[in-house]
Amino acid sequence: MSQSIARVFAILALPLLAACAATPKAPDAPPVVPGYEGIQDGGFFVEPVQPKYLTDGNRREEVAYAGDERPGTIVVDTYVRKLYLVTEGGRAIRYPIAVGREGLSFRGTGVISRKAEWPSWQPTANMVRTRPDLYAAYAGGLPGGLLNPLGARALYLYRGGRDTMFRIHGTADAASIGYATSAGCIRLFNQDAIELYNLVPGGTRVKVRTQVESLAAEGPQMEDAYGRLVPSTPENISKKERDLEVIARAAEKDRAAAEKADKKRLAACERRGIEPGDCPGPELPDVIVTVGTSDTATSG
Repeated sequence: MSQSIARVFAILALPLLAACAATPKAPDAPPVVPGYEGIQDGGFFVEPVQPKYLTDGNRREEVAYAGDERPGTIVVDTYVRKLYLVTEGGRAIRYPIAVGREGLSFRGTGVISRKAEWPSWQPTANMVRTRPDLYAAYAGGLPGGLLNPLGARALYLYRGGRDTMFRIHGTADAASIGYATSAGCIRLFNQDAIELYNLVPGGTRVKVRTQVESLAAEGPQMEDAYGRLVPSTPENISKKERDLEVIARAAEKDRAAAEKADKKRLAACERRGIEPGDCPGPELPDVIVTVGTSDTATSG
């Protein structure tokens, strides 16, 4: 009788034991910054912006604005790499931007006369002629999509009824925002480009500041050790010097580690009778076939 009771208790205890057993912990989802979540839009999924790209003021925010532009005006400052949408009550929404070579070619005012969702893109004849290796394949145009350099939205600036070739557009290259780039106009995170597109109608006035206007509004700026713009102050100048020293030490450490690894690689090849020019790298596989022969060397 006692054995039967013991078996009953053992059976009843099984669910409790199972409940107490450790369950595998699901991997933590990557953090998402509000306003920069992933978006399903127009048949495409816009990836969330990683938090590492949204630091040091490099994100959309509402700020005080002392300019005399009317609410609804877009103000682009290529010198501080910011775009403002002026709102009521001395406020503005400030967006970080990347500024390409084409973005530096226009100053003054214009109007948004064309807006496009997931715009197509076509390189200019000059781009195709000077860099056929990059652009010839797209001479006929590239349809809108995740790989299109204009991103999810584009605003086209006109002046006097003519296209200025100045564009405000999205980009999937989140790492470029806040920096000077080699090509392109004015880029925003795709999430910001979508928001700005929704906020401004056709006919919106756009002002692109001159350097004098930028200095008056923003004060002198400087690039920090990482290429980001910050106010030019004694504190930031000192910080840049310290950061450059840290970067230099890290680069020297990496160089020494690479040199050590290379010596180890060459020594391993020498033990196997492999000439330096034929020595694969950076890591030797278990089986190495020497170039130009049928000999096979195995690791010992």
